[in-house]
Amino acid sequence: MLPLLAALIALACVAASARRLVFAITSTALAPDALLAVLRGDAGRAAAPRILAEIAREPEAAWERDLLEALARTDSARAALVNEQLTELDFLLQRWARVPRVCASIATSSGFLLASLALRNALADTSDTIDVNRAVTDAINVAAIGIAGASFCIAIQFRARAIAKARLASTDKLVERLESLAT
Repeated sequence: MLPLLAALIALACVAASARRLVFAITSTALAPDALLAVLRGDAGRAAAPRILAEIAREPEAAWERDLLEALARTDSARAALVNEQLTELDFLLQRWARVPRVCASIATSSGFLLASLALRNALADTSDTIDVNRAVTDAINVAAIGIAGASFCIAIQFRARAIAKARLASTDKLVERLESLAT
């Protein structure tokens, strides 16, 4: 029963961490690095009005639309509106940023707690023969489930952080390119 409970807790922690990864991947509707690749060079400059018009019509591209609207401004509010969109993107990328770390801690702590309960239950047996090796093996198995859950959470955290960092860098380059196209 305790290994099943440890597995359920570990799976819940991995699922919450995976949600963080989904938030990092789907922070914007369009991948900024792919859009930047399309807009590079003279061919990108020629295709830019058509591409930007398609982005404006895309219902899922709310952030991109707002960025394009901010870049289209010619008044003094342009820089502030662009910075507002970049701040919004940073918020979108950082949603649930601490969740994988917290989940790793929960999975590990619950694994060790349930392992100690498994060991206590085995040693509290009132029969004449207590199999200490089996009791320790059961406790280690329960702890290993918690540690495995924590390992997945940590791996997800590193991947989500790398994706968010790359997305921000690509977006900065994209904004620079869109500003150069606007001039």
